[in-house]
Amino acid sequence: MSTGSRAGIRGSGCYVPERVLSNRDFEKMVDTSDEWITTRTGIKERRIAAPDQSTSDLGAIAAQRALDDAGITAKDLDLILVATVTPDYPFPSTACLIQHKLGCRDIGAFDLSAACSGFMYAISTAAQFVRGGVAKNVLVIGAETLSRVTDYTDRGSAILFGDGAGAVIVSNQFEHGEILSTELHSDGAGFDTIIVPAGGSAKPLTPEAMSAREQYMKLRGREIYKFAVSRMVELVEQACARHSDLELGVVVPHQVNLRIIESARDRLGIGDDKLVVNIERYGNTSAASIAIAFDEARRAGRFAACGGKLVVMCAFGAGLTWGSVALRW
Repeated sequence: MSTGSRAGIRGSGCYVPERVLSNRDFEKMVDTSDEWITTRTGIKERRIAAPDQSTSDLGAIAAQRALDDAGITAKDLDLILVATVTPDYPFPSTACLIQHKLGCRDIGAFDLSAACSGFMYAISTAAQFVRGGVAKNVLVIGAETLSRVTDYTDRGSAILFGDGAGAVIVSNQFEHGEILSTELHSDGAGFDTIIVPAGGSAKPLTPEAMSAREQYMKLRGREIYKFAVSRMVELVEQACARHSDLELGVVVPHQVNLRIIESARDRLGIGDDKLVVNIERYGNTSAASIAIAFDEARRAGRFAACGGKLVVMCAFGAGLTWGSVALRW
């Protein structure tokens, strides 16, 4: 345990919906095959929220599991941060809805929008609140219902995305890794590389926009591939250089595409034993991706041999944004 100006992970939890959407299901929906999807993405299935489930529902379950794991209650929280690009409503924030569902005190609660990098942005923000002495326990959630903005007539993008939520408690008392440093970056020149064109102030959601299916995600796959590989390599190398006194234990990357992760792995010169990968079961869950992978890996004992080593989380996504969190386990 540690107290004072340091911050770390006190507990974690995750939740994925019950419905499974497999590659075989997609064969009935669009012109594709299990082999085609698996070969290009590494994805076999993904989870889809029920019609009556919202992002706050998924996030609240993951949050409660993180609280239970940390051995605290909602009344011990000082702040709630939710990373999402699929909020329940344009406003109020999904964080406020989760605050109410958990039965917290009248603490601060707000959303962060940095797409797939959102969980990195939120942990970095939480760490500053804890290190500054403003908060002792901050609930950080990455939660998405990407099925609501996925165009299931577009075989190139529909196969990639799933729903889910993960959460951690960032605290001045921690057992599951001290936050040593964070990196946050953006390049707004690439704003249209991954975008939902309609539904905001730039292009309101009109019947014309809906007929053009502009309420759904649009992406340019080749550009994303190059961007994601280079940024993953860059983020891991930066973390290792910054903390050169520590041996690299495990990398928890954003689960964007298995081929992207493998390409970055090869460039980094590390083995599969250094990577946490669960994309085959969940697809790309954006801000929830690393949160889910981290919780599952920790509970499965993947970090058991990482005592005193470096654990690096890294993400990249729409914005364009990218970022990392370096932990000493």
